[in-house]
Amino acid sequence: MSDNNGGKFLLGAVLGAIAGATLGILFAPRSGKETRKIVKEKGKEYVDKGKEVWEKEGKVVKTAVKKVAEKVSEKMS
Repeated sequence: MSDNNGGKFLLGAVLGAIAGATLGILFAPRSGKETRKIVKEKGKEYVDKGKEVWEKEGKVVKTAVKKVAEKVSEKMS
């Protein structure tokens, strides 16, 4: 699997997990107060996880963007 496909898979997995967790929370039989508390906690978890993933995978993304920018620059010259 190339780096580009790995990044797309990772993004899809993260977004799918967020969507699934959100739907699970919203359709769970709880009071509004409990649901808001859970949404707030999960939101913080997802932000923290997103930061962690970015720290690990951000270098790959930055390298890919740099390569694309170099290729575009070459084509423009």
